[in-house]
Amino acid sequence: MSENVVHLHKPTDPPAPDTAPTVLTVVPDATPTRPVPLWVRSGRAIKTGVTHERTKSTVRAVARHSLYTLNGGRIVTRRAWDGRTGSRYERMIRAAEAAGNLEAAEEWEERLQRFRAARHHRRMDLLHSPVEAAKGVAVGAGMSIGVLVALGVVMAINTGHVGDVITPLSATVDFIALLIRIVQVVWGPALTIGPFLALLALWSVGRKQHAAPAWALPANVRGGEGEPITPSIVVKALRDLGVPALARAIKEMGDAGASMLGPIRIAGCGVEVDVTLPSGVATNEVQKKRRKLAENLTRHEHEVFITIPEAARTVRLWIADSGALDEPIGPSPLVTDETLTANYKTGRAPWGQDLRGDAAELSVYQRHLLVTGLSNQGKTAALRALALWLALDRTVQFWIADLKGVGDWAPFDGIAKVLIEGPSDSHCIQATEMVEDAVEEMNRRIEAVRKDPSLVFAPLIVLVDEAQKAFMCPAKGEDGRPYGGAKATSRYFMAVREIHNQGRAVDVLMWQGTQDPTDQNLPKLVREGAHTRASLVVGTESQAEMALGAKAVNAGAAPHLLRQGLDKGTLVVASDGIAIPAGQSSITVRTHFIDDEPAAEIAARAKALRDGVTTLRAIERDEERDPLADVAAVIGDAARLRTDEVLKRLHTLDTAVYREWNNVRLKRLLEEHGEEPRKSHGVMVVRRDDVARALANRDADGSASAAE
Repeated sequence: MSENVVHLHKPTDPPAPDTAPTVLTVVPDATPTRPVPLWVRSGRAIKTGVTHERTKSTVRAVARHSLYTLNGGRIVTRRAWDGRTGSRYERMIRAAEAAGNLEAAEEWEERLQRFRAARHHRRMDLLHSPVEAAKGVAVGAGMSIGVLVALGVVMAINTGHVGDVITPLSATVDFIALLIRIVQVVWGPALTIGPFLALLALWSVGRKQHAAPAWALPANVRGGEGEPITPSIVVKALRDLGVPALARAIKEMGDAGASMLGPIRIAGCGVEVDVTLPSGVATNEVQKKRRKLAENLTRHEHEVFITIPEAARTVRLWIADSGALDEPIGPSPLVTDETLTANYKTGRAPWGQDLRGDAAELSVYQRHLLVTGLSNQGKTAALRALALWLALDRTVQFWIADLKGVGDWAPFDGIAKVLIEGPSDSHCIQATEMVEDAVEEMNRRIEAVRKDPSLVFAPLIVLVDEAQKAFMCPAKGEDGRPYGGAKATSRYFMAVREIHNQGRAVDVLMWQGTQDPTDQNLPKLVREGAHTRASLVVGTESQAEMALGAKAVNAGAAPHLLRQGLDKGTLVVASDGIAIPAGQSSITVRTHFIDDEPAAEIAARAKALRDGVTTLRAIERDEERDPLADVAAVIGDAARLRTDEVLKRLHTLDTAVYREWNNVRLKRLLEEHGEEPRKSHGVMVVRRDDVARALANRDADGSASAAE
């Protein structure tokens, strides 16, 4: 296709100086009058060529195969050197000393001494070998000639020709001459081809060892996605971790670090290996390099977990198959098995799967529970899954406060004896009172057990979801004590502490779900009172310690390293109620997600097992009070009060009901009864007579309605 070419030319009449500019015209299908300079075209070609993918592949291939040959020569040279000298033994001695294994060092030193003695013996034999070799050649030649002559004599006797005596000898001479001629013919090409064959052998050695930089390797090797985990890959990843003492020790080890590794075991959707670190390397140095270790293993950070087993100076690596943790784990057995039942004392809740793909089952028997994490990561779903399973035990009672109030716990209407749903301070107050009632029930049970130790009580689960709202509630009771807070004066805090201290003895258990833990919304004494502590993703390591405890985090628990939004429902659990691998203090569980519709079906099965439970739901406190009568009461004998003073007295009268009231709400109340606040000396006031008249009119209307 022809292109439009832009030409520069001047008009016919020369323009006046500094007036007429050069004119640009577009001439289609024209040939440029002035060619593009060669250096410009060459530069463009070079730039295009360098950025072309084929050129990049060619450069990589040339570099790769060249380095295969070069590094193959280094490998062969080192092998030859190791075979002729004691360097291999010396490396093994240094490796044993670096690992602190003096017995192994002594054994390798003895082997080195034996090698040196054998080598000295061989060298001494070389002093006598020329004479012995000459004697051997002379004897061998004489015997060979004698045999050939004897063979010739036999042939001469057989044929009757004396000349056949030398026939075998002459045939041997001819054969030797033929070999010499063959060597003369082949020698020249061999000298030419020999170096190429040697280079090919070196290239083959380098290729098998991938002896080239990563950028020059083929795409499938360079990417490494899904590359199987082998001992050499693990050792190389540790060597390149950036821990100088570890890298130095691996280089000094004669086995290139292989002795550090235990067996690589298949573990679920990945593999597991124990690494015994050399002397001078601490386990936390490896833990802090988790991301770099994962990348060295061609994995993402969330696909490598580092824990500390019981063995000293040992880290346990669990390495997932590439992409395996992004796959769903499947539905809960509660959904797929309609015959499944629960047993509070002996049963275990099917909570999810561990990283190895094994079922993760939790015992809740006499264990307080705390589940925490960032918002919208699956905290309520994890709690509800446990409660749904336990609801299938008809002996278990539930008192539930859902301070989120969006219907997540609605399926428990008809299962829970108390169900509070709502996010306001009024609901937080009711949740606090519910926990205080549980304390009274606990004390009643304890007193009854003292009188009759044989008594057994039905388990009571007191569950508060979004418990941080209860801790942060600013409301105060009539005695001036705050409902929320983290001090000894806090009603909610102290009630939870009492249940944590004595509740498990009489099967009164506290389950809490809270988000984004801090010392303000999850006090230390409360979080440490939970026997089972589970954490979804949290923001920082300090929050991880708040959620699980410093011991678990120091041993490798890392909910702060989970991916927000991508690892929903993945919990790090510290509890003696779940099977945790020996030597570890926590386990990572991918919980089953039970949606609202399946949850309702499971709840229906639980209700069918029960005799019928009337759920006491939270009601709006406004319905329990008469706001107009309360206004009249707070005004008292005063002729009028300022509206802000009326609101203040209403707050004092019932904080839970009137805390959110303002001037607009107060005005609307009076207007509904035919009155309204008025100004007095420029200030809005409420008159006693107006309120009394409104009450009288309302009562009169009520009497008339009753008469009709």
